[in-house]
Amino acid sequence: MLSAQTPLEQLTPDHSGEIRGSYWITTFGCQMNKADSERMAGILEKMGYQEAEAELQADLVLYNTCTIRDNAEQKVYSYLGKQARRKQLLPHLKLIVAGCVAQQEGEALLRRVPELDLVMGPQHANRLETLLNQVDTGQQVVATEELHIIEDLTTARRDSKICAWVNVIYGCNERCTYCVVPSVRGTEQSREPEAIKLEVQSLAKQGFKEITLLGQNIDAYGRDLKTSSSTQKNKFSLKDLLYYIHDVEGIERIRFATSHPRYFTDELINTCAELSKVCEHFHIPFQSGDDQVLKRMARGYTIEKYRMIINKIRKLMPNASISADVIVAFPGETDEQFKNTLSLVEEISFDQVNTAAYSPRPNTPAANWPDQLSEEIKVSRLKELNILVEKIAKKRNERYKNQIEEILIEGINPKNTEQIIGRTRTNRLTFCPKDPVNGIKYQPGDLIRVMIKEIRSFSLTGVALNQ
Repeated sequence: MLSAQTPLEQLTPDHSGEIRGSYWITTFGCQMNKADSERMAGILEKMGYQEAEAELQADLVLYNTCTIRDNAEQKVYSYLGKQARRKQLLPHLKLIVAGCVAQQEGEALLRRVPELDLVMGPQHANRLETLLNQVDTGQQVVATEELHIIEDLTTARRDSKICAWVNVIYGCNERCTYCVVPSVRGTEQSREPEAIKLEVQSLAKQGFKEITLLGQNIDAYGRDLKTSSSTQKNKFSLKDLLYYIHDVEGIERIRFATSHPRYFTDELINTCAELSKVCEHFHIPFQSGDDQVLKRMARGYTIEKYRMIINKIRKLMPNASISADVIVAFPGETDEQFKNTLSLVEEISFDQVNTAAYSPRPNTPAANWPDQLSEEIKVSRLKELNILVEKIAKKRNERYKNQIEEILIEGINPKNTEQIIGRTRTNRLTFCPKDPVNGIKYQPGDLIRVMIKEIRSFSLTGVALNQ
């Protein structure tokens, strides 16, 4: 077994153009994983692989995994079992586990699934070609050592031709007591602003209209970059980055995720209000509506601090949408503390909330605390919260009824091919007839005005107006 130490430049890439086989990537988890999968797909296609029509037809199968909750991790093992049995019949099949489960389990994955060819953590996504060249020597390879992420020189195979992810910071330095991310994605590593702008300019030339800047804790962008002065705290912040890329011609919309309330500053809010391309949509997890629970989570802010952030956003951008993440049934959470979460959800009136019941994760402090709550409590609280979230989301959407919204067309609705699908600046999914009355045929990437006629909890339907 190799430890994947061979430098990239010592291995000769395959530029022959021959078809090496077909590949299939299944992505679990967050936007960061989706962006990693697009880069790895680009690497595979550069190497001569073609995307398979179905998973069970592929010569190379890659699972890009998530370990933030136990059910996501167990789903990976279910998928692996099927592929392991397939490989026993098809020895040429290459089987890869990438992402956070790979980083967490490392060599233990080979003992559990000996049919695996490659186990690679998220920091190694850009090195897939190097690692596969090692696999081609007949070895099993584990690549989980922490390393400095080389600047992204790969060409991603993007799932969309209109909207693109742009990684700006990898890793996380926070130590939330429930979260496994810092141990599997490593410490913060910000990309240089010049490299980010070059990528954005390249995307604009390819016809992309919207970009989403990505980071596990994106508000921390730049604090690890070398300073030009000993008195300077940050050489470049997220605020500075937004100004720096804002005027790239061709890019119409800019988003960013995921934010941390501890670092979400007034200066950043002012910047978002000032820059016309930055969309009025903010994803700011609050995780609990109770200060004592937040303290045990080691989140580093209070509910009052969170309220101040939301109030400032809505003062400057009254129609802004706010989405968030929340965990219920954290160890020791009382009925009263859970009700505080429900109260905050109602008070803030979120546009969308990603909800989850607490799941103990390896190597996190909370996993070893004695006051774990029962599955019955977890299920009950999650169900109650989800009902409230859906109710509030629909109520929030009432503000769109009979209003004209700018929609960026992303494509055809796969469930109704007579409709186009797009999003508002506030990130609300919107459908409208493909061929408006005036006969204009709209194309993906077009910005159109739509009169909203129908609202649901998480989407809208309207009619395109004469442009």
